[in-house]
Amino acid sequence: MKLEGVHHITAITADGQKNLDFYVGVMGLRLVKKTVNQDEPSVYHLFYADEQGDAGSDLTFFEFPGAPEGRAGAGMVHTIGWRVGSEQALDFWAARLGEQGIESERGEGTLDFADPEGLGHQLRVVETADAPLIAEHPEIPREHALQGFDGVRAYAGAPDASERLLGALGFERSGDGWEARGDSRGGLYAYDPPPAEHGLNGAGTVHHVAWGSKPEEHEAWRQLIRAGGAHPTQVIDRFYFQSIYFREPSGVLFEIATLGPGFTVDEPLETLGEKLSLPPDFEHLREQVEQIVKPLHNPREVRA
Repeated sequence: MKLEGVHHITAITADGQKNLDFYVGVMGLRLVKKTVNQDEPSVYHLFYADEQGDAGSDLTFFEFPGAPEGRAGAGMVHTIGWRVGSEQALDFWAARLGEQGIESERGEGTLDFADPEGLGHQLRVVETADAPLIAEHPEIPREHALQGFDGVRAYAGAPDASERLLGALGFERSGDGWEARGDSRGGLYAYDPPPAEHGLNGAGTVHHVAWGSKPEEHEAWRQLIRAGGAHPTQVIDRFYFQSIYFREPSGVLFEIATLGPGFTVDEPLETLGEKLSLPPDFEHLREQVEQIVKPLHNPREVRA
């Protein structure tokens, strides 16, 4: 069995509308699901991805209104890596972000910046056979668009402690980190020394990173997780995919999520994300939820 790279990455925002304006309006992703946090259904769970809502491009946010600003520390992901197609794409993004007042730093084949709440991103020029996962945006040429995740970087004080588990899960050494590569996609995971300050969960921090699993192999992953020394949850039905959660030794929260059934299970592809979607087990809460969450205005729908 092999994990199919990064499935999704989930972070925290204090302001769903500003978050939507940035990731759809500026970064050009598509809002593919507007639903609720299934563990706390009084708050939004927003999913951004490519045009098809594919795993491998799916950045999601729990909205906790008024949440204090967070800070990445030991045991937390601090940077989300995205693939782009060329150095010219980095030029495009440096200029586009600059127009929004967002500073960026150019490296060798990379561009680093933070979103308005401080969440770190790195755009990377990557040569790969993996299919590019692209969303449509009238201001972003297709050749410059984000092409899906390349991986994440986390802080760890003792990264070697994770070797047993990562090895059990089929990660292989790659550069200064590890790669999970399946039949169709790969994703990188790497560590950096932690800062002196303790991390704080809050707006602009990553909650967890999920790795993709073929549905028929999902239960078997629990055995491998245990063999690697971690303690997985039971399989949890998230309606759009099935999930297993566990912490790897650095402290980062991992999820293994199935590649399907996907976001079109309750909405047609053409109108993904345009309405509040509630899984069947939460549909009875619709009236209550709609009185709590604020309406969101999607920049994509305004353009249309």
